[in-house]
Amino acid sequence: MHQYSIQEIADALKKKSMSSEEVTRHFINRIQLHDPTINAVTHLCHEESIKQAKAIDAMRAQDANSLGELAGIPLLVKDNFCTTGMPTTCASKALAGFTSPYDATIISNCKKAGMVILGKCNMDEFAMGGSNENSAYGVVKNPWNNMRVPGGSSGGSAAAIAARLSPAATGSDTGGSIRQPAGFCGITGIKPSYGVISRYGMIAFASSLDQAGPMAASAEDCAILLSSMASHDPTNDMTSVKQASYDYHKQLNKHIKGLKIGLPKQYFSDFGDKRYETCMQDAINELKALGASFIEIDLPDVKHCISAYYTIAPCEASSNLARFDGNIYGHRCEQSSTIETMYARSRSQGFGEEVKRRIVMGTYALSSGYDNDYYQKAQNIRNLIRHDFDEAWQHVDVVMAPTAPSTAFKLNQFQDDPTKMYQQDVYTIPVNLAELPALSMPIGFVDKLPVGLQLIGRKWDEATILNCAHQYQLRTDWHRATPENYR
Repeated sequence: MHQYSIQEIADALKKKSMSSEEVTRHFINRIQLHDPTINAVTHLCHEESIKQAKAIDAMRAQDANSLGELAGIPLLVKDNFCTTGMPTTCASKALAGFTSPYDATIISNCKKAGMVILGKCNMDEFAMGGSNENSAYGVVKNPWNNMRVPGGSSGGSAAAIAARLSPAATGSDTGGSIRQPAGFCGITGIKPSYGVISRYGMIAFASSLDQAGPMAASAEDCAILLSSMASHDPTNDMTSVKQASYDYHKQLNKHIKGLKIGLPKQYFSDFGDKRYETCMQDAINELKALGASFIEIDLPDVKHCISAYYTIAPCEASSNLARFDGNIYGHRCEQSSTIETMYARSRSQGFGEEVKRRIVMGTYALSSGYDNDYYQKAQNIRNLIRHDFDEAWQHVDVVMAPTAPSTAFKLNQFQDDPTKMYQQDVYTIPVNLAELPALSMPIGFVDKLPVGLQLIGRKWDEATILNCAHQYQLRTDWHRATPENYR
């Protein structure tokens, strides 16, 4: 059952060859059996999940036609999405014990679709990290190799999908936090265009960059999920955008003959490992066989993306996390003689080292006399990167890039060198700065570790990259591979 796609589970539920309760119990049992090895799930709502599943089964017995495609499908939720009656901690001591009184819009949409919430996933604290080593709940391990990271910040979601602990999970992506862990764990994940999914109820890291998205085994599964997760939410999120259609699943199964795919010379000049390059070339050959053509393009300003992102994101984080001061929100230290001491001690105790590092960086860059030197210059670079992509769209329909510079790196490899850790985001960050949609899909293995490839689309054109990935996955089986210990 855990090897079934979302579409296959949905079909079985419709035919009543299995019940939602059976599916839910199966995945709960797998979480209880396998999660202690990888530490991907921070909260399992066993009884409530079974109750939800039974309710779906009762509704199906009365009127099966009233239920949507996702009714009865289990879902894990990244721990930065508010979910009624469940802990929402962002994997931080600062929010330890917080139970959300309301649902994020994306969670509300999934519940309306009839999805069964299994629990919460581990993550880098406040979504700040690329390895899932920065968590109050401990390190998440990659199911393909427990000595490797799963990527971050949605590492718990990616590891859970890879280990087949759930057919679906939510993720969030500020600088690559859906795509990089998807690449490291051999699954598919899509970051939609900024504004496609409401940010209401997603605890903010960097508000102009944050975007939620689905994570699953395949592009088809992601298309099914995105069709329900996406919505216009003008009351709660003024940046959400009304789309002509949210049915991405129906837009699959289109041939890609004549599709023009751009290969940025900045991304394909030096892979270092020739086996990594071979995986990329094999993927290019598969897409060529489907009728796609490839054109070298130039994105001259993406070389500045790390500097721009790690100025803009910490600035916005400094502002967003200022509310967690121990007074109204967040952890409060036990004893303080003054309000200033209480603020300082509460924040020092509540936040981990990486979060404190980024808050300090952002506060400095925004301080009087420095904002023009740092924040405004970073925004100017952001505009240049947007312009680079705008130029590219004059010639191509899709841009292809590696998801990461390498396969999953070792645990603790970059923990003492934040600069090298930040460099792991070099291929994903430009997409967030330009507010574009992008997905990562598996295309092979190097040393028994998954290799991820990125497909980047025009703004609002999620359908094209999902279909391109789907057509590739119809010809290959990389997305069906499962780590040996979790089959």
